[in-house]
Amino acid sequence: MEPKTLIVPRVELLDNLTAADEISQILDTSAPLQAISCCNWEKQFPYRPLTGFVAAHSGKNLYVDFLMRCNYLRAVNYADQSPVSEDSCVEVFLQCNEGGDYWNFEFNCIGAVNASHRIHRPEPTRLTSEELASIRRFPTCGTKPFCEVEGLFTWNLLVVIPLKLLGIDTVEPGTILRGNFYKCASAASQPHFLSWNPIDTPAPDFHRPEFFGNLILQ
Repeated sequence: MEPKTLIVPRVELLDNLTAADEISQILDTSAPLQAISCCNWEKQFPYRPLTGFVAAHSGKNLYVDFLMRCNYLRAVNYADQSPVSEDSCVEVFLQCNEGGDYWNFEFNCIGAVNASHRIHRPEPTRLTSEELASIRRFPTCGTKPFCEVEGLFTWNLLVVIPLKLLGIDTVEPGTILRGNFYKCASAASQPHFLSWNPIDTPAPDFHRPEFFGNLILQ
């Protein structure tokens, strides 16, 4: 199966904005909504909350606005580098060179982040506190932790990831990254594991760069 390709538009204006709603409005008019809808392990985990994202870059930062609609919401983990994938969580994994190292950025619905630089999954180099602080996060669920609640929830999380964290100082038009986008909640009442680009493994495993898609930075 051919990997998906995502065109990521360059919008330098984004770096001049500080309000989440202004950034989201620009993103909505600059890039099409992408679905995170591949239910790769449907027999074990059939639940698929509606999930999408829009992405753009400024030359210095990658902007990703995740949008979700779900029946359960969980945000037990409130500290950075905690196991946020147990909660209502969205993720983006990025790779600069095919077959090489990659970065995982995982966020729960209150904006706590777990982020590492990896060559292989068992050998993470955790991002430092300063590096984590450089990742801007705008959660509509607030920032206070809470136990799982049931209902009908619509929420979004806007994240701004400095490209220098990936070792990218300047972006030439046509720069290609590889990556994938995910939605999960491993400890929720309805655990789920969805991806943007399909993954072909027997069990849920997001740390599989061979199943990354292509991100073309304009």
